[in-house]
Amino acid sequence: MSMIPAALASPSSELLAQYQQDPQAVGGSLGLSALVSVLPLAVVLVLLGVVRVRAQWAALAGLLTALVVAVVGYGMPVGTSVLAAAHGALFGLFPIMWIVVNALWVFNMTVATGHFDVLRRSFGALSIDERTQAILVAFCFGALLEALAGFGAPVAITSVMLVALGFTPIKAAVVALVANTAPVAFGAMGVPVITLARVTGLPLDQVASMVGRQTPFLALLVPLLLVFLVDGKRGVREAWAPALVCGLVFAVGQFLTSNFLSVELTDIVAALLSALAVFALARVRPNAVWAARRPAIAGGGGPGTAEAPDAPAEVRRAYAPYVIIIVVFALAQLPGIKPALDAVKIAFTFPGLDVVDPAGEPHSTTMYSLTAISTAGTLMLVAGVIVAIVLKVGGGRALATYGRTLDELKWAILTVAGVLALAYVMNASAQTTSIGLFVAGAGGALAFLSPVLGWFAVAVTGSDTSANALFGSLQVTAAQGAGLPPELLAAANSSGGVLGKMLSPQNLAIAAVAVKLEGGEGVLLRKVVGWSLGLLAVLSVIIALQATPVLGWMLP
Repeated sequence: MSMIPAALASPSSELLAQYQQDPQAVGGSLGLSALVSVLPLAVVLVLLGVVRVRAQWAALAGLLTALVVAVVGYGMPVGTSVLAAAHGALFGLFPIMWIVVNALWVFNMTVATGHFDVLRRSFGALSIDERTQAILVAFCFGALLEALAGFGAPVAITSVMLVALGFTPIKAAVVALVANTAPVAFGAMGVPVITLARVTGLPLDQVASMVGRQTPFLALLVPLLLVFLVDGKRGVREAWAPALVCGLVFAVGQFLTSNFLSVELTDIVAALLSALAVFALARVRPNAVWAARRPAIAGGGGPGTAEAPDAPAEVRRAYAPYVIIIVVFALAQLPGIKPALDAVKIAFTFPGLDVVDPAGEPHSTTMYSLTAISTAGTLMLVAGVIVAIVLKVGGGRALATYGRTLDELKWAILTVAGVLALAYVMNASAQTTSIGLFVAGAGGALAFLSPVLGWFAVAVTGSDTSANALFGSLQVTAAQGAGLPPELLAAANSSGGVLGKMLSPQNLAIAAVAVKLEGGEGVLLRKVVGWSLGLLAVLSVIIALQATPVLGWMLP
């Protein structure tokens, strides 16, 4: 049987026409179709992980490969495949990067005004104990940074803060990398989960609820792991209390917020609550060794010494941006306000994109939808304007900071647009469906293996958002073929992915550069790979049990 689609054999074939998906398009074989469909993903992963090409160029190369496979292998009209890519790129810009840009803008304003340093000193003043500092800075504040910006910012910033507090460069980098796990799935105002819901067609609240019933298990373990990394068995023996309280409060906060409050606020609420819990515990047990404090001195000090206390008004301003964000997002969720905001919606069938599934129904990739005001990016912009006023930034300075933020993210914007374009082409042409149906042959073992797929994708791409865009639809198709709950495996992709973050070349490079260990990525990799694999094994067992009656009651 010829592998050349009939549509391409005719020179008069239309460049733009209705396209009906066929998962066995290549040679009439599901296995062969799945094998060919792996090519775009293989191109991205090899270029990133082996050749070490920059992420934006790897994404564009993968997109080009996906277009070729769609047109040559699946007989998708050229115009239709290009439109699918355009639709994906548009979604990558709005709402995905719209959220990231505005979130990072808010953070950059705190840096520009010096209030980030005030916040750093506030965290460092609680205790001179390195184990407590690791919990507060790397885990709690790192989670807050992940919630607001993500994309490497938490590792870069917290590792520098830890060095300033007296950590050795290697220890600071390793602690920052390991800490950047549990909050990743809900990072950048929920971008990975929002992307996962969009590419899979599953309801956002359903996906977020399921992820919020998996990643909290990691939150329980990571703070304890951090004190072990800092001080070995003695660290766990002496500082288990703040680690356990921090992890428990974060886990509960993440579960409750993702399930009952707001996807976008999940990590912000969990991070702040866990930090407050450690502060409160220190007040209850002021004589504990992990809560040891050094009296403030006049003038600055070197690493590990206390600095002159900041004025209470400045400390309040340093915390104000995060309070403002929570208030803005919480107000947007109120019953009397949310429907009005959601009503301002941009929704349309993407012009010229006519794709139907094998049953002849319009495919989800043909519809673009954006709630213009209630989307997280717009709410973050509103919060940013208020933050600029509270921090007395000034209009000109705020705009200049916004311009610098755009410049700082220009390659990330291109990467995300390219990855989402690639994902939409693969989804629209049925390439992901072919792979998913083929993978479904793993049967009952699929639940155990599904987080491994997400872990591998993030380890290579460095982004849970990208991993969800690439493999989210595949996981759902595989779940349906294996008779498993689709939301379980979709969530497993994102939850497993968070553990690949510490191994990604991008994050390793960011950590090494931040602590001035250029060329030390290999050393850092060897120090974190065991923890990544160990936590992945724990998570895989939990998810496998969630697919059985043992933990099946945990599903939404």
